[in-house]
Amino acid sequence: MQSSPPAYPPEASPGFRRRFRITPAAGRVQSEVEDDYHCMSVIVHHDGAVATRVEAVMRRAPWTTCPGAPEQLEQTFSGVALDAFAARGQKQVNCTHLHDLAVLAAAHAFDQAPLVYDILVSDPVDGKRRAELHCAGATILGWTEAGMRIVEPAELTGLNLGELRPWIESLDPQRQEAARLLRWANILANGRMIPLEQQSDAGRMPPNCYTFQPHRAVQAKRVGVIRDFSDEAAQPLAEYAPAF
Repeated sequence: MQSSPPAYPPEASPGFRRRFRITPAAGRVQSEVEDDYHCMSVIVHHDGAVATRVEAVMRRAPWTTCPGAPEQLEQTFSGVALDAFAARGQKQVNCTHLHDLAVLAAAHAFDQAPLVYDILVSDPVDGKRRAELHCAGATILGWTEAGMRIVEPAELTGLNLGELRPWIESLDPQRQEAARLLRWANILANGRMIPLEQQSDAGRMPPNCYTFQPHRAVQAKRVGVIRDFSDEAAQPLAEYAPAF
């Protein structure tokens, strides 16, 4: 998939917006994401086979402890072969979003053009949300879910978002990547329906990311600025140019 940055469809419903942009260059590749809650970037420097340095920038993050995560990311991936990033593991001790960006960067380090994924997850209408991933102006993947359980397409009907792994692993690598990104965005979109005060105690969260590790969660405070891109003229990442 190769693309120039697409616009969201003008008829898109109010809801969660998430954009990934991957920019390859000689000896380095940058991967970025922005959505309601996050704006982050990772640059993987490499010698053609192995990551020689990993840089991460958190422009917008939801917790006071998040700024410590770039150092953990560098420890995780520096010196790792690019084709081994996905199998490296250690996602739960990292910021999951930075970890995903690093894996995306490694996977597309030798692409010939930038790649942009746009994800839209509508707010519920009659209890249902439509989730779609777009690339180069085309809908690559989509489903409709209600209460985290898919109601269409037929091949996925009845499956909870947490039960999609076997189906995702049955896909070709390109569609696996799209499905993983869409699934995670669909889960994140649920935050739009939860009052902020009910999602601001890190100590109640399972230890599945850098901030939610028990020794860190007790110190974490919710600080992030939340943007609703379906209510703004701006689109995710539109304010930031790639680093190179």
